Amino acid sequence: MYSLPEARVSEVRAFNRFYTKVIGALQARTLDSPYSLTEVRVLFELAHAERMETGELRGLLGLDAGYLSRMLARFEGDGLITRERSAADARKQLVRLTPAGAEVFSGLDRRSAGEVERLLSGLPEPDQDRLVAAMGTIRRLLAPPAERQPYVIRPPRTGDLGWVVSRHGALYDAEYGWGAGFEQLVARIVGELDFSRDTGWIAEVGGERAGCVFFVRQDAATAKLRLLLVEPSARGMGIGRRLVEECLRHARAEGCERITLWTRDCLVSALRIYQAAGFELQSQEKGRENGVEVTDQMWARDLRATS
Repeated sequence: MYSLPEARVSEVRAFNRFYTKVIGALQARTLDSPYSLTEVRVLFELAHAERMETGELRGLLGLDAGYLSRMLARFEGDGLITRERSAADARKQLVRLTPAGAEVFSGLDRRSAGEVERLLSGLPEPDQDRLVAAMGTIRRLLAPPAERQPYVIRPPRTGDLGWVVSRHGALYDAEYGWGAGFEQLVARIVGELDFSRDTGWIAEVGGERAGCVFFVRQDAATAKLRLLLVEPSARGMGIGRRLVEECLRHARAEGCERITLWTRDCLVSALRIYQAAGFELQSQEKGRENGVEVTDQMWARDLRATS
């Protein structure tokens, strides 16, 4: 019987075995060419740069120096690249594709795109969207922190409110089993928004929606923070904290003296954000959502002390 960490490791390894077979990574030659997958990747990097220093190329792809040197010697022999010493530092070697090399890569690139198109064409369009979104999630989660895309916070646009309802329903059902009733509740909250007095913010990562929060005016002195959500793929980037800060900033600017929110005690990450932002627990009571026991909580923050 696997422990949870062992099961996760096993699942990742199974995915790796499956996907390397899908893309043909185990084959000695790639795209019916005389080159391996690693060699095609080197050609890709050279095709997207005017020229590259061999040390930069080696570091970018994590290649052994001797292996890269033998590969470049083969490319040079095939007439695909030229090599020259750097004028600034004679110890460094610069590599660039020849016109023949650019032509070879262009053919490989077209074949690669064609294979991906054939892979996707075997799936219905909704499944294509799911596959591409899942691949984007993998890239974002496994990318080194310095390579992760920055996020932006913007006002809501047409189409965002439907996304807010859909993602709340899907995520909270998947993570907590709250069902369609919770999605209907979110739909009612969204339907009651009055943008003559209320407002909201959408977080985007790489042009994709990744989070949201809304400011809802209650009366002249009080507002509510509502519908905070951050996509799983974007968690750990500080988006939730930033959305809450934006809501509080707006509440102060609007002259609110107090802001409240409703949440549940199982939303641990959100609770940490609320506590760090100065909210305090006011009351809580047991309830049920789709047959699941929940603890509803009301939190509040006095804005006068920091206004």
